[in-house]
Amino acid sequence: MMGMGLTLTYMTTKVPNFAFGDIVTLGVYSSYTAVKVFNLNAYVGSALGFVVGALVSAVMYLVVLRPLQRRGSSLVSLMIATFGVDIGFVGIVEIYTNYLQYGLGHIDAPQFYALPDFTLFGYAGVTFAAPLSVVAIVLTIYLLFTRTKFGVAMRAAVENPPLARVLGINVDMVTTVSWMLAGGFAGYAGGLLTLQLPAGTATGSNIIVEIFSSSVLGGLTSIFGAAVGGLIIGGSEILVTLGLGLGFGVILTAILAILTVIIGVLIFFHKAKLPVFKIGDIAPWDVLNRDVVVSGQGALGLFLIIIGAYMFFEMATGYTTDLFVRGLVSGFGPNVTPFQQAIPLLIMVITLMVIPQGLFSVNYRRLIGREKR
Repeated sequence: MMGMGLTLTYMTTKVPNFAFGDIVTLGVYSSYTAVKVFNLNAYVGSALGFVVGALVSAVMYLVVLRPLQRRGSSLVSLMIATFGVDIGFVGIVEIYTNYLQYGLGHIDAPQFYALPDFTLFGYAGVTFAAPLSVVAIVLTIYLLFTRTKFGVAMRAAVENPPLARVLGINVDMVTTVSWMLAGGFAGYAGGLLTLQLPAGTATGSNIIVEIFSSSVLGGLTSIFGAAVGGLIIGGSEILVTLGLGLGFGVILTAILAILTVIIGVLIFFHKAKLPVFKIGDIAPWDVLNRDVVVSGQGALGLFLIIIGAYMFFEMATGYTTDLFVRGLVSGFGPNVTPFQQAIPLLIMVITLMVIPQGLFSVNYRRLIGREKR
């Protein structure tokens, strides 16, 4: 939901919103306030987080970004403005938590454990509520974009704002509504997050890497791509962290090595028809030849081939003396947990290097050779 919201703001204004994580934090404390102050259900707090996030996001666009855009501010200026809003949000949240802590006596306000939740079939309620909410939001957006005049107007305003204005579409209103929906998604997701994980004043800042990774993996221009990207980022972050901590075992590590070699070969020989960009102009093995150029794609593919082949050799011969390979097999222990955020960051970097337009930009029919010529 967070990735979908960030993508929606980027689609409408083409500005990466670095204050988006703080809207998630507002949803966190909306849920906390509902439970701890008013003794309400956490799901009521999540709904309140949707309202708070929507209003705050709309105010941010109308008061900060829209005036700057009308003055012709550059993209860098707009990004800096979102950083400024981010700092302002941090201060506001700190003031509010101080009030909760010292004024109302809730000593756990700055950092608290997961809020109470109901159980269903032996599982926490959020286990069902979160995926059902995502499905409901995706279906609602799909119907909005394809079955309503306002949804068509939103799509037109995103694709070509000047032409949409000529056709009589109120682009400013459409953009405002888009930002309200995006902020609502963030606030609602922040409220649900409190039912699963510990949270606090730094929750939004800590999770901003995962949010951006989800949007980048989805393509930054597709709300549905962001939903898929969010599932991949969230799942891989947890599974890979558990695997690195406990170990993947001999078989899974060998499979990982083989897959690494295969992916490296596909990238190196350009079979996947992926974009090529240059990172240098002199090959290390031919310094005197100024005509030789090293492509970033080829270097990445060669690196993966070497790493995968080395891992497979270690597995096949049983010489798992290398600390890296031995750690993959038997685990690196709980010390890898603090580095969990490196996984979505690595996925985002690889995505930008290999498929910068995201997963939904790849021509999969051509990738598997089935596209008609």
